[in-house]
Amino acid sequence: MTVPGAVTSRPPAPAGSASILPQLVLAVACGGYAAGAALGWGSRTLALVMGDFGLSAAALAAAVSCFWYARSRATRFRPAWLLFAVSSLMAAGGNFVWGWYEVVRRQPVPSPSPADFCFLLFAPPAIVGLLVLAKRPVTRAGWVCLGLDAWLIGGSLLTLSWSLALAQTAHGATDSVAHAALSLAYPLLDIALVSMVLALHFRRSSANRSAVNTAIAALALTVLCDALFTSPLVRDGYSSGQLLDAGWFAGSLLLAYAPWAGDRKESAGEQGKEPRRVRARPAVHHIGRPIAGSLGALTPYLAAAVCTLGILHTVIDGGRVDRVVIFTACTVVLALVVRQGIMLMDNISLTQELAHKENHFRSLVQGSSDVIMIAAPNGVLRYVSPAAAGVYGIEADELIGSRLASLIHPDDLGGVMHEIRRFLAAPEEETTTRIECRFRAGAGRAAGGRWLNVESTVKRHHGGLILNSRDVTERVRLQAQLRHNAEHDPLTDLPNRALFTERVRQALGGRRSTDPGTAVLFIDLDGFKAVNDTVGHQAGDELLVHAARRLQDSVRSGDTAARLGGDEFAALILGDGGRDHATRQYRVHEIADRLRIALSHPYRVSGTEVRVAASIGVAFADPGITPGDLMRNADLAMYRAKAGGKNRVELYVPQMQAEVVRRAELTGRLRAALEDGEFTLLHQPVVELGSGRLTAVAAQARWRSAQGTLFTPAEFLRVSQRGRSRDTAGRSAELGRWLLEKAVEQAAERHRAGQTAPVLVRLPARRLLDRTMPMGTVEALLTRHRLPSGGLLLELSESDPQTPLDELELRLAALRRLGVRIALDAFGGGYAAINALRRLPVDVLKIDRELVDGVVDSVRLYKITAGLLRIAADLGLQSVADGVDRPEQVVALRAMGCTHGQGSAFSGPLDEHRLRRALARGDYPVPRAGGLREAVLAGGPLPVRIPEGREALPRRAVGSAAAYPGESWESGPETVSEAVSGPPIRSNSETPVPPT
Repeated sequence: MTVPGAVTSRPPAPAGSASILPQLVLAVACGGYAAGAALGWGSRTLALVMGDFGLSAAALAAAVSCFWYARSRATRFRPAWLLFAVSSLMAAGGNFVWGWYEVVRRQPVPSPSPADFCFLLFAPPAIVGLLVLAKRPVTRAGWVCLGLDAWLIGGSLLTLSWSLALAQTAHGATDSVAHAALSLAYPLLDIALVSMVLALHFRRSSANRSAVNTAIAALALTVLCDALFTSPLVRDGYSSGQLLDAGWFAGSLLLAYAPWAGDRKESAGEQGKEPRRVRARPAVHHIGRPIAGSLGALTPYLAAAVCTLGILHTVIDGGRVDRVVIFTACTVVLALVVRQGIMLMDNISLTQELAHKENHFRSLVQGSSDVIMIAAPNGVLRYVSPAAAGVYGIEADELIGSRLASLIHPDDLGGVMHEIRRFLAAPEEETTTRIECRFRAGAGRAAGGRWLNVESTVKRHHGGLILNSRDVTERVRLQAQLRHNAEHDPLTDLPNRALFTERVRQALGGRRSTDPGTAVLFIDLDGFKAVNDTVGHQAGDELLVHAARRLQDSVRSGDTAARLGGDEFAALILGDGGRDHATRQYRVHEIADRLRIALSHPYRVSGTEVRVAASIGVAFADPGITPGDLMRNADLAMYRAKAGGKNRVELYVPQMQAEVVRRAELTGRLRAALEDGEFTLLHQPVVELGSGRLTAVAAQARWRSAQGTLFTPAEFLRVSQRGRSRDTAGRSAELGRWLLEKAVEQAAERHRAGQTAPVLVRLPARRLLDRTMPMGTVEALLTRHRLPSGGLLLELSESDPQTPLDELELRLAALRRLGVRIALDAFGGGYAAINALRRLPVDVLKIDRELVDGVVDSVRLYKITAGLLRIAADLGLQSVADGVDRPEQVVALRAMGCTHGQGSAFSGPLDEHRLRRALARGDYPVPRAGGLREAVLAGGPLPVRIPEGREALPRRAVGSAAAYPGESWESGPETVSEAVSGPPIRSNSETPVPPT
């Protein structure tokens, strides 16, 4: 592993000409002044004006600029810019006084003068301002070293300056003491300023670096010009407006620009876009800082060395060394010794601190449970912490010198190398990365050993890497277990619905998507609920485990068996590439039938042998089909198999989906009809068979759609009652509530009008105990609409054997105490009817329509009906025959003892207007027959004898001992000479309904 290059972030260059304009103006101003000074300005007067007032204006501009920046920006360098403003203001005042003498008064500048006072006050604020800009030492020793460094530089410069020029100036000044002091003050202040500039150049703060550099450059240029002016060679021939003034002018303008230089760059960086990532040259940007730090540390020593060499040169040449030079040199040497002592003590302290930190770090590394490794740029391990022995089972010394790549699992090596290369090429702002791989562990490292899952945090280290690794094998194993649990059924350990759906998606969209013959099988165990109810849920769980094992053993190795939930399973059969449709269909059907047979074998659970069957739906993957549609098709086929008799295999055909769509549309229309009030209530009269008197009315709902279609209960109740969704069941309950409330409301209105026929409302028995119909609903309706006692007759339908008869008995007893009569609907059509009759408080038995339909056609049905009617008579119950559509049925039922009938033989369902007319009329004509008649049976004639005063049975009716209790039937030669005939009768569902 090598580092081909690094990626760094570089702030964007200033965009547009706005950032370059101040620099261009500065350059043009300085160049123009320098050109004018070099050419003499054209006249002596202009030269004096530019040399005096021009410099004053430039210094005043610097003062105003620094003062304005300090007022408008709240930074920690604000005092420095205020001091620079004061310093520039002093320079502006001095130049203005100089110009006042030379230009306005046209006389030489006296010495000393107020201008000298201003010029002398220029240096102290600038020196203090430089101290503010410098990086502040954090210790007291640092402050002492800073002062010593300044004196080492300043003393060395004073020694050289005194030896070269200042000694002559001090000894040769005979005019006055003030003049001599002034002559020495300028160079001494310049030396102090130069010392601070040099000492602080390598100690400047990193914040606002551009502004600090510009300010130091401006002061350095000013000090250089002051040093040249102090030289007798230059000063003797100096006059205002010469080229030396261009240096002062440029220094003032640079100081005016200095605070805004850094501010502009910072603003551009804040307003710029995302830093552009570019390839940088390896390690080039790391060279400047170490060199700068070395120069900053060596500057005081270099200054002291120059001072010493100067003195030695004077002594060797035989010159006389001035006492000032000796005194200054001694103080410089003393400062150097003191500084060296402080540095020595500081180094000792740092060494001790470093040793303490190294010991602390070594303790942390060696005591850490994580393995810390350092890899060289070529990938060789240079350091491995002792924790490797406990984590990897390999001593650290054995790992040192090994290549990191040789310890990583070959399957993970490519991903690890890719991530490391990406990390090394990433910007330095990305300090760490995280990799996870399998690492070789154990004593048998050369032979293979075992593999641990290791998570490592990777950092850069001198072109190489530092890896902080920890063993996460248990975490990975736990994650795998959690993933397995999330994708598998906890009982059978088969794939669950989510994983099965994903496998189907892969089969339809992967490389095998073009293989025809892929199919999905949906499997439902028939009779599983009975196992739970009889043997127990524990046995049911055992059965599911055995069924899952059989299913897993029966599918092929590449196929998928899954449990979707409850007793529903599924299987994904992958295609084999065959193109013949019939062959593929036969193959999948054979697999499905084999699964059906395997699942239908007896099971031994909880010491009991139980049997269940399997209904299987099969759907093939057509081109372009989605996983959801394929699984839906298999589900539809499975429900078709259950509806077709169970324990069979059914292939999906598009007509199944069309039927579902039609049922869904009808369900949606039913929902809209309930919300829009499209249902209407009709009533069918219940007639006493003996007299034809109308004794009750049976409420029936009709749905008149917006298109004008009238749906009968046989059509829309099939949708509401057979739907599998909770929403459909809710709509059915809502329809039942509407029917009950509307029937009670209209019955109450008829009672108030004097028509007291009770209303018969069909209601499922389970609905009385359902939460959708709270306790007290019937009572509340009777009270709200003021329906008198006996005005409501509840017809219990759908006798479900799972309905708790104890609760239902209590509920019906409470209703009977309020005068509500109870009828048992479809008596004789369900296996739970006798049990309900035995337990429930019933007033009326309603004979099932199927028995009534065959009472004149079948001897068996005739005898069954007669027996049921005899039970009703023995219990003192009224009986109502439902679906009496033909006159011969009326005669036969009346002869068997049935008291009431309901059907189109009397009247079809009526709207409210026609119902009231029928109630006002009060009765219907009843078909009758007399004399001895012969019932024509399906198996031949059966001669009967009918006593006098009894009506004969209609033609095709059969005699029975149950017809007239206490009398016997005898065979004889008599035959029926007259048949009872009537008009053609249609079924109840086809009866025309008058418009409401």
